[in-house]
Amino acid sequence: MKPFSYERARTPAEAVAAAVRVQGARFIAGGTNLLDLMKLQIETPTHLIDVNDLALNRIERTPDGGLRIGALVRNTDLAADPTVRRDYAVLARALLAGASGQLRNQATTAGNLLQRTRCPYFYDTNLPCNKRVPGSGCSALGGFSRQHAIVGVSDACIATHPSDMAIALRALDATVETFRPNGAARTILIADFHRLPGNTPHLDTVLEPGELITAVVLAPPVGGTHVYRKVRDRASYAFALVSIAAIVQRDGSSRVALGGVAPKPWRVEAAERELPRGAAAVAAGLLADARTTHDNAFKVQLVQRTLASVLAEAKG
Repeated sequence: MKPFSYERARTPAEAVAAAVRVQGARFIAGGTNLLDLMKLQIETPTHLIDVNDLALNRIERTPDGGLRIGALVRNTDLAADPTVRRDYAVLARALLAGASGQLRNQATTAGNLLQRTRCPYFYDTNLPCNKRVPGSGCSALGGFSRQHAIVGVSDACIATHPSDMAIALRALDATVETFRPNGAARTILIADFHRLPGNTPHLDTVLEPGELITAVVLAPPVGGTHVYRKVRDRASYAFALVSIAAIVQRDGSSRVALGGVAPKPWRVEAAERELPRGAAAVAAGLLADARTTHDNAFKVQLVQRTLASVLAEAKG
């Protein structure tokens, strides 16, 4: 790990001011992903700004009946919150499907959104990776790619987004609130928060340098049956091959978001309108532009079968 300096911020304004003042600064809260990357020298911040003292650890009702989740709410606390369990069950189930109990106790809401891909080529500093070193190449394209993305990919990167929580938030149409270095607040739709790789796979989100996540906001509950299904190689300590967050209403309408198949939480609203034609039609719409490799082509059929099972469960 390379040397770095450290400070604790007391307010969001103080945190973003420090991030602008020191080139190469990074925010840290739980540190469950950032510290690992620092040990491997994939992330090399010159300065860490500890934001744990900011008053961003509350779960509160919004005036319109929705829910505001502070950026520092731990994953364990969020999954156990009675309102989340009752009204946003898909989120609670997604959180419990991710990581281990120890990591959920430490990981934060904002950190979960900002975690970086678990592509093995990203973690192997001996191999080229455009996400780690822009312009160096993508080792996954010519390597073993069973875990990699099949939609939303580019010639520069086929890595997947690792978060379970973010998949559920996409199904819930969440918004992300931030505080910018100029002192202005910003609201970002979760659909727009994560970037597709294109020619700049090293840019994971639309956040500006020094911009701080302060909360995630959920709209009033939509009801329906909530299901989160995660298919993986083993029952724990594994990222998804395919995951599905689904909310199915009594009138037959649905919301479906996929994980494990794209560089960001994957949802195609037009595909959801195909539900009366069956799960196969919805899956076809979700994967209309699929670009597979020899190793991960099985994910197309895995999405179809998992979605059929999820919708059957949701309909009882």
